[in-house]
Amino acid sequence: METAQLTPEQLDSQSSRLHDTDAWQRIVTGWERTTQEPAPPVPVPAGETRRAAPPVHPGDWRDLLSVPVDRLIADSLRALPARQAHERPLPGRFGAVLPERLHAWRRIGQPDVRPSTHLAHARRILTEWGWQNTPYRLRNARGARCVCGAMLTAHRLGYGSLDTVDRAGAWLITELRAQGWTGLIGPWNRHPGRTAEDALALIDATISRASLAGH
Repeated sequence: METAQLTPEQLDSQSSRLHDTDAWQRIVTGWERTTQEPAPPVPVPAGETRRAAPPVHPGDWRDLLSVPVDRLIADSLRALPARQAHERPLPGRFGAVLPERLHAWRRIGQPDVRPSTHLAHARRILTEWGWQNTPYRLRNARGARCVCGAMLTAHRLGYGSLDTVDRAGAWLITELRAQGWTGLIGPWNRHPGRTAEDALALIDATISRASLAGH
């Protein structure tokens, strides 16, 4: 069982380093290129007529595909919504203010989840326990979390490995870059005027982006 105790600041830093790797950039850009651009039609010289295409036999249907069959199957599976982990109720308002280590037993026997599914659970934590924007504080006195804090709490509650948390954070930074934000998650979370609605909208957009990429 994982025992590392990450802080929101450490998660933010790790996610940023992962986002900046060449491997991650291939992940976030490669899934959008699934088919080849159609070839332009070949012009027919003046005075000639275009020959009719030969008939296609039923056994030749694969010749009609512009991409391999296995890639079509993979693309179809990627488009499916992320499967949600087994829903368990959050451990009440009292659980919101307990030290994170006291939730670690909830990880026992729990399978890993995709980053999009992990983020969906982090969203539920922000919705039920509240959002706060104190710089790199896991939670405030009422148990409300920042975005990174909600992700770490979701991990402690059994939703995703530490590797999954890092990848979910990298997807968040990917979405922030797409929205024009060049900094980390923490400074975005505490930016003047930021609201809980903004935080939920960011997570929703990230879930959509990661799900479309099969993550």
